Amino acid sequence: QVQLVESGGGLVQAGGSLRLSCAASGRTFSSSTMGWFRQAPGKERDFVAGINTSGGITYYADSVKGRFTISRDNAKNTVYLQMNSLKPEDTAVYYCAARPPGSGSYYSGTTYDNWGQGTQVTISS
Repeated sequence: QVQLVESGGGLVQAGGSLRLSCAASGRTFSSSTMGWFRQAPGKERDFVAGINTSGGITYYADSVKGRFTISRDNAKNTVYLQMNSLKPEDTAVYYCAARPPGSGSYYSGTTYDNWGQGTQVTISS
């Protein structure tokens, strides 16, 4: 098991930036592939970004490519999501998730076995 705690959410104006952090404990963090997902009110939870164990390979939803950057610091057991050029449609609860490597598609939430509690991101127009 991996315990995950997100932080860094908040309210910002459109065009602004936020950096989310997800601190991990438990199962060795460096051996977990990580993902960020988001869920807007009344919508399903969607994939945002994923990263492999070393941080050398990343994946992004088309809606955030070029604006968001996922990264990790294995020495700090933390994964980050840098969000720039934020839009009102980015408003959602953001969740980080962990899974063992080789679990299948990064894009599917069902392949992740540990989830954080979420952090609210609200973008005003």
